[in-house]
Amino acid sequence: MNIVVIGLNHTTAPVEIREKLAFSEDRIQHALATLMKHDGICESFILSTCNRVEIYACVQDCECGVDHIKKFLARYHTVPSSILEESLYVHTGEQGIKHLFRVASSLDSLVVGEPQILGQLKDAFDSALDVKATGLILNKLIKKAISVAKRVRTETRISESGVSIGFAAVELAKKIFGNLEGKTAMLLGAGDMAERAARHLQDNGIRSVLVVNRTFDRAVELAREFHGSAVPFEQFSSELMMADIVICSTGARGFLVFPEMVSTAIKERRSKPMFFIDISVPRNIDPRVNDLDNAFLYTIDDLEGIVSLNKEGRAREAKKAEKIVQQEIKTYLQWEQSLDAVPVIVDLREHMEEIRKRELRKALAQLKGITDKQRNVIESMSAAIVNKIAHTPAVVLKKTAAHEDGTEWLSFARTLFNLDGQKRILKKIKKNSESKRSD
Repeated sequence: MNIVVIGLNHTTAPVEIREKLAFSEDRIQHALATLMKHDGICESFILSTCNRVEIYACVQDCECGVDHIKKFLARYHTVPSSILEESLYVHTGEQGIKHLFRVASSLDSLVVGEPQILGQLKDAFDSALDVKATGLILNKLIKKAISVAKRVRTETRISESGVSIGFAAVELAKKIFGNLEGKTAMLLGAGDMAERAARHLQDNGIRSVLVVNRTFDRAVELAREFHGSAVPFEQFSSELMMADIVICSTGARGFLVFPEMVSTAIKERRSKPMFFIDISVPRNIDPRVNDLDNAFLYTIDDLEGIVSLNKEGRAREAKKAEKIVQQEIKTYLQWEQSLDAVPVIVDLREHMEEIRKRELRKALAQLKGITDKQRNVIESMSAAIVNKIAHTPAVVLKKTAAHEDGTEWLSFARTLFNLDGQKRILKKIKKNSESKRSD
């Protein structure tokens, strides 16, 4: 089996492309089910966030698997393959493992050290588990990635040195308004990043917060946290004039805020400036809003210059994190290589079990008049002997399989115990037995 990763992120594609390939939360499982219909895709899961869209898969053949996944992305989102090719990256084998570990550890994020990605990875994994899209390989790999991320956060200060989206939003707002004292912010959507951004704004003097969400109870709950006010979703356009700063983060598939809406709000505000930050992917604010006088619109891609602050501190911690990632890659690869020993161990145990049963039958045939209890004792003893004899070779084979010369050791074990010959004999016995039963 081969691990492949196909995707794009904030470094390879602008938000205009990323939003075309984004998978909404309620469509990911359908997408996985569609992808898994292809014979060459053995396991898969999809990670779709505002900064990246990636498909991780376990495939029989790398070239065919990559080709199929690229075609799947193009068909599923109705995007020409020529557009995708310019933005997609492909990682296979060890590079794919490294990429996932770096993503989980927030080393590949727009904001290095941000904590949201790990939660997003866990959610993506849960979605794949629900539809049984993952199996032995990806289950182990993703769980390992999660443990790597936790180790990075424990052993480095990378999360402390990260500059958050919320920080970037505050810095941009300050450039526009100078001082945030007494300003009003509107949260359009109640996502984690919008909530964090609102907290930063409030810490910097924002007077009041208006919360808009399709689920009004959620809006009320969040408004209570900010000592603000909840606004019914159907009424947010009429309340827009109250907001100096609008942070938009929803799961909507299209625009919710349009130029006409903003133009009306600015007139009602007597041309006082409005600051919009759209951290939704797909975007929820029509980019033409930026063409209006006194309207300042920024997308998540525009924050890159701001988050480059404090780069030196993050770089030091990132180096420590990269070393951890490399150590954990080695550990995972050893486990993966040890899987090669499984068929040999299974065949060895079957071989020993066949010998045990054959010799047990001979012994019991000579022991006339023994009770069932005595028979069971003898059978249990023979099984225990075989298990103890098989245990050490199994442990050694698992360890040696992870070494560079592991293949030679496994081949030697097959020859030493004549496992291939014994397997052919067992198959022949089984076939004859089935033939007699059918007669």
